[in-house]
Amino acid sequence: MHRVHQAEKLREELMLDLDEIARQGARRMLAEALEAEVEFYIEAARGERDERGHALVVRNGYAREREILLGAGAVELKAPRVNDRRVDEDGDRQRFKSVIVPPYMRRSQKVSELLPLLYLHGLSSGDFIPALEEFFGSEASLSASTITRLTERWQSERESFMSRDLSRRDYVYVWVDGIHTGVRLGRDERLCSLVMVGARLDGAKELVAISDGYRESEASWAEFLRDLKKRGMRAPVLAVGDGALGFWAAVRDVFPTTRHQRDWVHKTRNVLDSLPKSVQRRAKGAIREISCAENKIEASKAIEAFASEFGAKWPKAVSKIASEKEQLLAFYDYPAEHWRHLRTTNPIESTFAPVRARTDLTKGPGSREAGLAMIYKLLEAAEGRWRKLTGSQVVALVRAGARFVNGELVEGSEENEEKDAA
Repeated sequence: MHRVHQAEKLREELMLDLDEIARQGARRMLAEALEAEVEFYIEAARGERDERGHALVVRNGYAREREILLGAGAVELKAPRVNDRRVDEDGDRQRFKSVIVPPYMRRSQKVSELLPLLYLHGLSSGDFIPALEEFFGSEASLSASTITRLTERWQSERESFMSRDLSRRDYVYVWVDGIHTGVRLGRDERLCSLVMVGARLDGAKELVAISDGYRESEASWAEFLRDLKKRGMRAPVLAVGDGALGFWAAVRDVFPTTRHQRDWVHKTRNVLDSLPKSVQRRAKGAIREISCAENKIEASKAIEAFASEFGAKWPKAVSKIASEKEQLLAFYDYPAEHWRHLRTTNPIESTFAPVRARTDLTKGPGSREAGLAMIYKLLEAAEGRWRKLTGSQVVALVRAGARFVNGELVEGSEENEEKDAA
C-alpha cells in the first residue's frame, strides 16, 4: 500500500513537472518569437537616420513583465521595446506594435475561443474549473464566480448585438442555417439556434444575427427576419441555405425580392441518402458535374444526364434536384468570382463542425440564454478568420442591379432593356 501511495505521488509530481516544462517551453518560444519580430522591424529601418547620422529606430530595453494566458498555461513575459523616432506624413510618431502579442493583450485568441467551446460542450460551472485548470494550469485563476461573470457578460453582449441598428449595414448576400447542438436543456430538449451571416458591399463577411429557434420552423424564421427588418436591415439580393429550412417561406413574406440559392453541400448529402451505397460514389461525381458546370446550360444538361442515369431506379433522388433546379442554379446569375461562396453555407458549417461532432453530451449550459451566448462567442471568435469574397470589388455592382449571365457582366444591360421596353 505504501508503494502504491509513493507511485501515485511520483506520478503527480511528474505531471506537475511536465506542465511546468510545457509552460516554460511556451514562454521561451514566445520570447524568441518576439525578439525575432523586433529584430526584423529594426533591420527594415536600419538605413533611416537623423541629421547627425543616428539610427531612428533602436532597441529600448523591455516592457514591464505581464502574465499572458496561453494554451500551455499562464506565463510571465517581458516583451522587448523599440524606440521609434520616425514621423509619418501627418507628423505623428510611428510606433512599433507587436502582432504576436498586441499591447494590453492578456489572453491569447485560442484561449478566448476555448472558453465558450468548453462551456457549450456541456460542462457545468462545477466541472468547468478543474477542466480548465487541467488544460491551463492552476495559475489560470478561473473560479466559479469568474465563470458566472463571463457567461453573464456574454449574454449581455449577445443581447446588445441583437438590438443594434442595421440601417447603416448593407448585406448583399446572406447565408442562413439552423444550428442543432448536442447540448441538452431538459429531458428531451436540445439547443437550436438560427444563424445568419452576411456579405457587405466591401465583400467582408460578418455575423448578422443569432437567435433562439424551435426546430427551424417557419414561425421562428419569420420572427427572426421581421426583427432584422424592424431594425433597418435592407433586403439581401440572394440568400443561401438548406432547402429543408422553414426560412424560405418566411423570407418570401418578409423580403419578397430576395432570391433563393440552395446549399449544394446539404443537397448532395440528401440525394446520396436516397441512394444505395453501391452507387453513391458515381452519383456524387454526377452531382459535382452539375454544381461545377461551366455555365447554366451545361448544368441543365448535367441534370438531364443525372436523371437519365439514376431516374428509372431511384426517382426520389432525382426529384430532389429536378424539383429545385431554379434555386440550385441561381448562383449562375451572379459574378463567377462569387460562385464558390454562393454554393454553400460553409462559413456557418465550418464554424460549428467541432460542436456538432459532440452529440452524446447530457449536461448543458442551464438556459437558452446561456447556450445562445456561448454560440455567439464562438461565431464572434471565428468571424476574424472568415475570408472576404473573391472578387469583392464587384459586390457593389450586384447590389446596384447589374445583370450577370453565367457569371459575366452584361455591359449596358439596363440601357438595352429600357430601349426594348420603349
